[in-house]
Amino acid sequence: MSNLLGRHRAVMPRWVSLYYDDPIEIVSGKGRRVTDSDGRSYLDFFGGILTNMLGYDVPEVREAVERQLRTGVAHTSTLYLIRTQVELAEKIAELSGIANAKVFFTNSGTEANETALLLATNARRSDQVLALRNSYHGRSYAATAVTGNRSWKNSSLSPVNVHYLHGADRARFPHLSDEEFQAFCVDDLQHVLDTATATDVACLIVEPVQGVGGFTAAPDGLLARYREILDRYGILLVSDEVQTGWGRTGEHFWGLQAHGVTPHIMTFAKGLGNGFAIGGVVADGTLMDALPANGISTFGGNPIATAAAKATLDYLLAHDLQANAQRLGRLLIDGLRTAADRLPVVRDVRGKGLMFAVDLVDPGTGAPSASLAARVLEHAKERGLLIGKGGLYGHTLRMAPPLTLTEAEAREGLGILVDSLAAAC
Repeated sequence: MSNLLGRHRAVMPRWVSLYYDDPIEIVSGKGRRVTDSDGRSYLDFFGGILTNMLGYDVPEVREAVERQLRTGVAHTSTLYLIRTQVELAEKIAELSGIANAKVFFTNSGTEANETALLLATNARRSDQVLALRNSYHGRSYAATAVTGNRSWKNSSLSPVNVHYLHGADRARFPHLSDEEFQAFCVDDLQHVLDTATATDVACLIVEPVQGVGGFTAAPDGLLARYREILDRYGILLVSDEVQTGWGRTGEHFWGLQAHGVTPHIMTFAKGLGNGFAIGGVVADGTLMDALPANGISTFGGNPIATAAAKATLDYLLAHDLQANAQRLGRLLIDGLRTAADRLPVVRDVRGKGLMFAVDLVDPGTGAPSASLAARVLEHAKERGLLIGKGGLYGHTLRMAPPLTLTEAEAREGLGILVDSLAAAC
């Protein structure tokens, strides 16, 4: 592995970071477990950053891809009809809840968010965008510009004019009640529109649960109150469902549904392909059709990716994995909260469904501790569990197991997490 690590460092940018003091190479997987090049097995609670939604080596997905490969056609492009692309788009349009919906496929969540921003700014003839503090929407030029997390912003240059709102930063206002915090946020939005923006703001883009931000979220219902104000100005609402879609939060199929609203535009990616690269945008057909110039996607929605995605979505719906996420998420989150009472390094446990997080702090000062998060990551790996990290200060452990997780695996992972947290105390 040391040879491969050296080769990686020689040819890959230094900002492409690796987990662990001794990074691992994952060479095989089955179910919810993966094996590294040294033959060690791990229970995977991060799923390639929420991407391997069904786990590994799922027969239905593998067979769908193999059927397509046997045709000899791995790629054609959007210049030709692609049956699985159309069938998948039909299903997503129906599931979206957006009236008269049309779908455009991309290769990633970053590309999907770029497309959403293009649709909104074209429709409103404005470069003004509202976003939430602590958000992350991708690594490209415009997606970085609307990202509200300093650790992921490489440039102050921007193709859009962005103003950031409160909403997902509830922990910064412990002196306010939940209702007072929502009232404060609504007042802040109105004040931004009154003071900082010109007319015709294009959109507000939100993650219903912030991914890189550490699985933080606006209180349920706040975005509905935002929507009331946005509608008065004709401002579009864009829901970035790249991490929250497909039932991961358990209580709803789309994360934004927790607020009781339907967006004008919705983006998706990650878990839909169960490891195959696919993303996309779904929006009202009039809004989608309004772009004045030509547009294609060479690889977006290609036959292999859409075959995998359609099989993934069919499997998810047939096995009611949303209900599984809700049931096992409750078990895991409740278990972590119970354990937190005896773990001085734990500041907060939060989450929805199989998307949950733990904030770590220095037990002496109470300050966010990125070093503790890195230490727990190592302890978990030593015990055979893969987890992620994030948060504004790098102090948050992020867990998002495949939605096919079993109760036995949930309890196993919970035990390893608690032991790893205790070892860091």
